[in-house]
Amino acid sequence: MPTLWLVVSLLVLSAVGYVLGRQRAVASAGGNVKDLHSLPSYYGHNVAFTTLTPALGLLAVWLLAQPMVIESRVSGMIPESIIPESSSLSLVMSDVRRVAEGLELAVTQGALSEGEAGALDANTTDVRALLGDLGVALGSDVKPEILAAAQAYRGLNTTATTVMAVLVGLVALVGFSWAYMRTHKDFRARNVVEKGVMSLLIFAASLAILTTIGIVLSMFFETINFFGLHSFADFFFGTTWAPNFRGDSELSILPLLWGTLFISVIALLVAVPIGLFAAIYLSEYAGPAVRAVAKPLLEILAGIPTIVYGLFALLTVGPMLISLFGKGGAFGVEWMTGATSVLTAGVVMGIMLIPFVSSLSDDIINAVPQAMRDGSLGLGATKSETIRQVVLPAALPGIVGAVLLAASRAIGETMIVVMGAGAIAKFSANPLESMTTITTRIVSQLTGDTDFASPETLVAFALGLSLFVLTLGLNVLALYIVRKYREQYD
Repeated sequence: MPTLWLVVSLLVLSAVGYVLGRQRAVASAGGNVKDLHSLPSYYGHNVAFTTLTPALGLLAVWLLAQPMVIESRVSGMIPESIIPESSSLSLVMSDVRRVAEGLELAVTQGALSEGEAGALDANTTDVRALLGDLGVALGSDVKPEILAAAQAYRGLNTTATTVMAVLVGLVALVGFSWAYMRTHKDFRARNVVEKGVMSLLIFAASLAILTTIGIVLSMFFETINFFGLHSFADFFFGTTWAPNFRGDSELSILPLLWGTLFISVIALLVAVPIGLFAAIYLSEYAGPAVRAVAKPLLEILAGIPTIVYGLFALLTVGPMLISLFGKGGAFGVEWMTGATSVLTAGVVMGIMLIPFVSSLSDDIINAVPQAMRDGSLGLGATKSETIRQVVLPAALPGIVGAVLLAASRAIGETMIVVMGAGAIAKFSANPLESMTTITTRIVSQLTGDTDFASPETLVAFALGLSLFVLTLGLNVLALYIVRKYREQYD
C-alpha cells in the first residue's frame, strides 16, 4: 500500500474513532451530557488521538529506518571487484537504486510481470534497452551483480513496505479498540487528552533542540575524521587554501575566514546605517499613510531570491564599480580588473540585509513606552534629542539583536558571494579584489560525486563546524551586550 493511502486510512479511522467515542460516552450517560466527567468532544478526541498518534509515530520511524537497513543488507551483496577505482560504494548503490526503480516502474506499467522482474537475466543490453524505454537513465552498463542487487533491493523494499502497512494498521486498530473500550461517563477524558497534547507540544519543542544537536554531532564526527587525515595546525594556522584531490592539499581556514569577515563587515556598513535610519524615520517621523506604503515596499527586499541579488551584483553593481575604479574609469587608475570583488558582494549583500535591520529595529523602537518620550519632551528636550538620548538607548538591546541577525545572515550567505565576490582565497585588504568565503568553499568541496573519505571532502564539515562556532560566539557576545544595557533600562 502506498504511504499516502496508508496515512489517509489512518486519518479516516481516527475520524471514525472520534464519532464512535463521542457516541459511546453520551450513550453511557443515558444521553445526559451533564453526567459526563468531560465534554463529549474530549472522549472523541481521546479515541482519535490514541488511534492516530502511535500509528503515525511507528510509520515515521519505519520510513526513516527502512532505507538504511535495506541499503546495509544490499551493499553487502556487492563484491569489491566491481567497484571502479575512481568510484565508491555509494555511487554503485545509486546505480542499484536506479535499476530497482526502473524494474518497479516496468512492473507498474505492465512491461514486466512480477515473476519476470525477479527472474530477469543479466543481459546488459536488454536491461539497458528496457530501462531506457521507460526513461531511466543509467551511467554505465548493468553488470550482473548490479542487477542481482537491484532485484534484491526491490524485493526487500516491497516486503518491508507490506510489513510496515500491516504493523501500522494493527497498531492503529489496537489503539482504537483500547481507547474505545475505556470510554465511559466516568473516564477522565479531558485529563488524558490534555496530557497527550502537552506531550506532543513538548516533543515539537524538543525537535528544534534535537535537530541542532544532531547537526552539530554530524559535523563534529566528520570533523574528527578530517583531522585524522589532515594536519590540525595547517587548518587553523596555515595561510594557504589550495585543495588538491591528488594529495598534498593546503587547507587553511584563515584565508576563507578573512574573506567572510571582510565581506560581512562591508555588508553591515551598508545595511546597519541605512536600515536603522529607515527604522527611525518610519517609527518617529513618518505619517500613517507614508508608513503604510514605505514599510511593505522596504520589506519586499527580504523576499527577493539571493540568486537575483547575485545577478544584480554581477551584471549591474560590478560593471558600475569597474566604470569607477577600472581601467579607463572615472578616477583614471586601474584599481579593479574584474566585476567580481569584495566591494561588489558587500554592497549587494548590504542591500539585501536592509529589511532585516529596519523591520526589526522599527518594531523594537515602536515598543518603547510612549511615556518615556512624553517625559523627555516634557522636560524640554527636542524630538531629535529624545530619539538620541531616550528612545535609542532604551531600544538598544533589540537593535543589537537586529544587527546580530543581519550579521549571521551575512556570514551564511553563499549565492551573492559566488557571483559577486569570486572564488579566490587569499589575504588582502583591498576591497576591489576578488575573494571567497567559508560557505562558498563548503559548496565547492561538496559539489560532484564525492565519497566523504578524503581530506578535500571532509574539510567541508570542519569549515561548517567552525562557522557554527563563529556564529555561536556572536550570539554570546550579543547576549552579553543586551544584558548589560537591560540592567540600565529595566
